Amino acid sequence: MPESPDPVRSVPSRSSGAPASNVRDPGYGTSGDGVRARLVAHDPPECPVVDALPDGTVATDVRAITLDDVTIEQFRVEGPIPSDGSAPAAPVFEVDGARVYRRQVEPRDACPYRTIESLGYPVADATVRTNPDRLRVTVHLPTVEPLGGIVDAVESTGATVTLDRLTHSGDHERADPVVVDRRRLTDRQREVLCAAWRLGYFSYPREASAEEVAEAVGIARSTFAEHLAAAQRRMIGVVVDGGTDAIGHDG
Repeated sequence: MPESPDPVRSVPSRSSGAPASNVRDPGYGTSGDGVRARLVAHDPPECPVVDALPDGTVATDVRAITLDDVTIEQFRVEGPIPSDGSAPAAPVFEVDGARVYRRQVEPRDACPYRTIESLGYPVADATVRTNPDRLRVTVHLPTVEPLGGIVDAVESTGATVTLDRLTHSGDHERADPVVVDRRRLTDRQREVLCAAWRLGYFSYPREASAEEVAEAVGIARSTFAEHLAAAQRRMIGVVVDGGTDAIGHDG
């Protein structure tokens, strides 16, 4: 299915960290509004399987389950990996040069898996790449609304999160996907752009003036105009030039 671009507004702000029992059902069972989100956590403090992999290795089909005080991790790599380390992985299956490994480790409370699933959203699949460490996960959501809370929760663990791809139910060939890396913007540019969108500066008819947005951010109108223009140039440049895959390969 074609993927849709990552608009800046596609990750709405929302409080995070609530346990699954406190998450309000956002509408399971509805049709037409579902999304598939592919997120990349950069340098997560407790990334699964990283310490079992050589630098530059890509592990796919990464899974983790926790039973009592033990976490079992399973992943797939092309070729063998070293068996040394504090928590070595043992191969459990091999075909055409690809091996499935499994190992037992201590529970990882800050792992993006546990963080996302604690909010009540199962992780559909995951890929890990080492040096630099990146964890790419896919989640299916009934609407786009929970996405902001998921991103905030993972970032609260110390990782930096980017929205790699976003697919809406019913997307057809009209889609022309572009990956938008929000790190292209400075913190101030993101703050200005998000405030302008939230207050309706881009709405038609316009719901907030430049002066009102600048006042909300706490900057002068001229400074607001400078930051907004710079952010728009960078975002338009991404759309025109295209984006790049954040994990290192597509799939």
